[in-house]
Amino acid sequence: MNDLHAAAHRCLQATDPAEKVRLTFEAWSALEAGTLTPDASSPPAAPIGPPGRPSRPRLVPARQLAQRGLGTAEGRAALVHAIAHIEFNAIDLAWDAVYRFRGKPDAYYRDWASCANDEARHFTMLTGRLAELGHAYGDFDAHNGLWEMAEKTAHSDTARMALVPRVLEARGLDVTPGMMERLRHQGDDRTVAILDVILREEVAHVAAGTRWFHWCCARDGIEPEATFAQLLTDYMNGSLRGPFNLDARREAGFSESELVWLGTLG
Repeated sequence: MNDLHAAAHRCLQATDPAEKVRLTFEAWSALEAGTLTPDASSPPAAPIGPPGRPSRPRLVPARQLAQRGLGTAEGRAALVHAIAHIEFNAIDLAWDAVYRFRGKPDAYYRDWASCANDEARHFTMLTGRLAELGHAYGDFDAHNGLWEMAEKTAHSDTARMALVPRVLEARGLDVTPGMMERLRHQGDDRTVAILDVILREEVAHVAAGTRWFHWCCARDGIEPEATFAQLLTDYMNGSLRGPFNLDARREAGFSESELVWLGTLG
């Protein structure tokens, strides 16, 4: 197989987490080696549906997820599990960006395949930490919010680039420093070290979203900042709340005027 779109679909469809990770690492290595490339003759993307998933965790509405404090080992394990679930979904989000949206520059596909590789590595780090805490991926309930947004934006590369990396994934830039501080207070330096790696690398992922959102806007002759605000209204009723990690968002390509605007959202 030398078609990157087909390889992305294979990663998407894998149901076993270890297999999804293995296929992701394999595809990234092949892309780096030049043996895997986007093929213009690849069959069009199938309509979006659920990606390959294990039978657990059970997916429930976010409001039904149990709230656990970080003062207990169980609470810390639940937090690590929640982040692992985000990273597992992020593997599929990155591969769907490769599989679904065709006719892009090679750099686009390299960016999102690289993101998939990073997310798979993050997931592996977190599941390793879960094992140290006496748990495994699937032991706690989770929600489906990330993939629901992928389904809502499957028809539009512009909306996908705006709302998945620059809204949902960027939220991680905002909340991770606070999580790290609370975990550090609990003496959980092992988890803090993992989150520090993830935070630094996620800045580049949000930056990729910014880069390709701007590319889509330039292609279509539309103004990026007004478009971003309109998409937020259309898809999320304008709901985006702080606090915001302004330094990380600035590094990820948010303009000063966007950061000022975010500050008005509450």
